[in-house]
Amino acid sequence: MTQDALFDEGPFAPCPETFNMAAHTFAPALRAPERTALEVLWAPGEMAEHWTHGALREAVLRVAGGLAAVGIGRGDRVLLRIGNSSDFPLLFFGAIALGAVPVPTSSMLTPHEIAVILADLEPAFICRGEGLELPDTGGIPVLGPEEIRELREAGPGEFAATRAEDPAFMIYTSGTGGRPKGVLHAQRAAWARRMMWQGWYGLGADDRMLHAGAFNWTYTLGAGLTDPWAMGAAALIYAGPPDRHVWPHLAEAHRATIFAAVPGVYRQMLGDDAALARGFAHLRHGLSAGEALPKQVAAAWSGATGKPIHEALGMSEISTYISFSPDRPRIEGRAGYPQPGRRVAILAEDGGAEDLALRGEDGLLAVSRRDPGLMLGYWRRPEETAEAFRGEWFLTSDRARMDEDGAITYLGRADDVMNAGGFRVSPAEVEYALLHHPGVAEAAVVATPVREGVSIITAFYVPRGAAVAEEELAAHCAGELARYKCPRAFRAVEALPRSANGKIQRRHLRAMEGDA
Repeated sequence: MTQDALFDEGPFAPCPETFNMAAHTFAPALRAPERTALEVLWAPGEMAEHWTHGALREAVLRVAGGLAAVGIGRGDRVLLRIGNSSDFPLLFFGAIALGAVPVPTSSMLTPHEIAVILADLEPAFICRGEGLELPDTGGIPVLGPEEIRELREAGPGEFAATRAEDPAFMIYTSGTGGRPKGVLHAQRAAWARRMMWQGWYGLGADDRMLHAGAFNWTYTLGAGLTDPWAMGAAALIYAGPPDRHVWPHLAEAHRATIFAAVPGVYRQMLGDDAALARGFAHLRHGLSAGEALPKQVAAAWSGATGKPIHEALGMSEISTYISFSPDRPRIEGRAGYPQPGRRVAILAEDGGAEDLALRGEDGLLAVSRRDPGLMLGYWRRPEETAEAFRGEWFLTSDRARMDEDGAITYLGRADDVMNAGGFRVSPAEVEYALLHHPGVAEAAVVATPVREGVSIITAFYVPRGAAVAEEELAAHCAGELARYKCPRAFRAVEALPRSANGKIQRRHLRAMEGDA
């Protein structure tokens, strides 16, 4: 089968051979150092920190110099265990500036989960923020809160003359194997993000981007920080106490022009149309990513504010690459269009390397290996990296369909990975934790819907004897897994449904929960 009119590189020039992601991100500081780059917000009208582009660039270079002074060198891996603080982007970009490889982690991860990552990563250093626990580090040097504060006062370093293909940063994500895997990205990843500026955001230098995520979330790191700074715009990040109703008040007080969040945040804001209309009066539009945006939520929020939401589809291996935008607004039932400059195709599910599905046919969503935003590979998993490609194409593990005009319809995962509040969660990882409980003989988990656009992780288990109290299983999981990975419901069963070859049939589990 063939598919005509694949997307080519469009108007985007190739990434320069010598390229440093941090230098690229802070280049606007050389042209307009006094423009606002970052406002850290404590409450509506209350600013905890204000940074200009020039001050931010200088701080990143000081951190780079400080990291070099303690012995961190080019290519060294640095685990970031930092909370919702401006220390996170300074350390992240400071490490990239000198050619090291920062590895951000969520503050929600438990010490047990961090231990698993440490064993796989073997970092040269760990940077630990205030109040965050670490497991036994096995002698790996740790820079604590006081040492991190001292880095800001260090003598400035320089941007390393890295190559576009050199490693820049790594993100750990869930996979089907049950253990988190490192996704290693190149310096060129920042160059590829320019495709999103008009292909999704409609971003300009005068924009003020309010992002609803924390500093240490990769969605915030990209859409909320890297792209506004590389454009010369301002980033607004909330670091105050949790408050699901705070966003329209922040947007009003700080005159946000673009708002980015996951669908759950949009849903939680609904209910006070007057507050939404008043709060988002300066907004041009909202952005949504992480999981599918329910049409009822999009309609209700846009109805209250009078502003559209532009949705995007992406993954840790490439960030967002399919989206709606001001130039191509939302079409009901579609996930978006390939951003200009992307090469995207639908592959025949049972075909070979060049067997592409016809327009309008279901298949596997794939991205060209030539896309500058595509990962270098999975850390220390060469076989798994090779298996992710079919000739020219990287297989996303998503199923989709492409219309004649290029619009993409998302048809769900081709594997068992679940989506929990915008985070990818491997069933095997949750099941592994459940099987550590002495009262659990077998376990399987699935994502089950509780209402339109909202799903929870439900655990089915075969008990060793009597069923275990839900509270006990919940407490056990909370000790081993980040909160977003923990099951919210537990079902004791006599046996798990399996195929003839012993594979768990998750569709039967979902059907059982639906019947219940």
